[in-house]
Amino acid sequence: MSQCHKHLALSEENINLKTLRELCFNGIPFEGGIRAQCWKILLNYLPVDQRLWESFLKKQRDVYSQFLKEMIIQPGIAKANLGLSREDVTMEDHPLNPNPDSRWNTYFKDNEILLQIDKDVRRLYPDMAFFQRPTEYPCQLILDPQNDYETLRRRVEQTTLKAQTVNRNRSGVTNVSSPGKALNLYPSNEYEGMNEIVGPIYYTFATDPNSQWKEHAEADTFFCFTNLMSENRDNFIKSLDDSQCGITYKMESVYSMLKDKDLELYLKLEEQNIKPQYFTFRWLTLLLSQEFLLPDVIRIWDTLFSDEDRFHFLILVCCAMLILIRDSLLAGDFTVNMRLLQDYPISDVHTILTKAKELQDNS
Repeated sequence: MSQCHKHLALSEENINLKTLRELCFNGIPFEGGIRAQCWKILLNYLPVDQRLWESFLKKQRDVYSQFLKEMIIQPGIAKANLGLSREDVTMEDHPLNPNPDSRWNTYFKDNEILLQIDKDVRRLYPDMAFFQRPTEYPCQLILDPQNDYETLRRRVEQTTLKAQTVNRNRSGVTNVSSPGKALNLYPSNEYEGMNEIVGPIYYTFATDPNSQWKEHAEADTFFCFTNLMSENRDNFIKSLDDSQCGITYKMESVYSMLKDKDLELYLKLEEQNIKPQYFTFRWLTLLLSQEFLLPDVIRIWDTLFSDEDRFHFLILVCCAMLILIRDSLLAGDFTVNMRLLQDYPISDVHTILTKAKELQDNS
């Protein structure tokens, strides 16, 4: 999408979504914060009527501050203020209250999730400077010295200490599960992988050249991520796995499309007993964020976000990825092919997207 085209698309008070989708489908320029703006529209965050933006954004950012107060600061203040010997602490409010409905029980459960988030965040793009340095616009609410509360960092540290008490079995042998990385087909918990989806969105918003937008990258990312996950969440819900909206159905769709487009390759994978869940689970749930470098992931997402039926287009992309390495797959045995699919060899996403579009046009 050229600069002048985008200006035309974004200069109208009432943005024509169909035109914008068509332009963004072929990639969005980064200059001038165009990509960040387009993603916010394509992810159904910003309304198409630009006259509403100012008041809408103010409202959303206030809502986000409110969330932070309720979820982080208030529970943290309550915990910081709690002297356990105080007479006015009722059993109901006591942190050792075993009742599952006790607010402390929720607090400690939340700490387990925080610990997982902390691990995920540390693993996210460890070799990219952007993700390793402090943010340019830290959340003022969180840093406010007026708020004397137990910080998330402190909560994570305490939970880590608790988690380090290792189980011993009767014979006194310590049980430590081996960290061997087997074929990681399914995430070990329902939150795993969400950082891989937040990462590229936050990066795109937090590198916006326009500081007024950049300053609110965190809040805007929260809402765009929430919208995207509300479309993508069925992939993460175990009970839906086999239903038409669940992940199993989507994984099988990649194979049924391959069968239609390239029968020989389909039969080869079937014969080698290479099941779609061995590799498409990660491709589909994480929107290919693990298969390519960040700039390429972002380019793929330009197209995914601008396609109205974005998750159907993702299936086309997966199918294109298989067809593009068909010669290697037809020549390889199970081990060679699994390695190819776990560590996809083509890095030029333009080729992949062109092939996916061609498959779409021929269907």
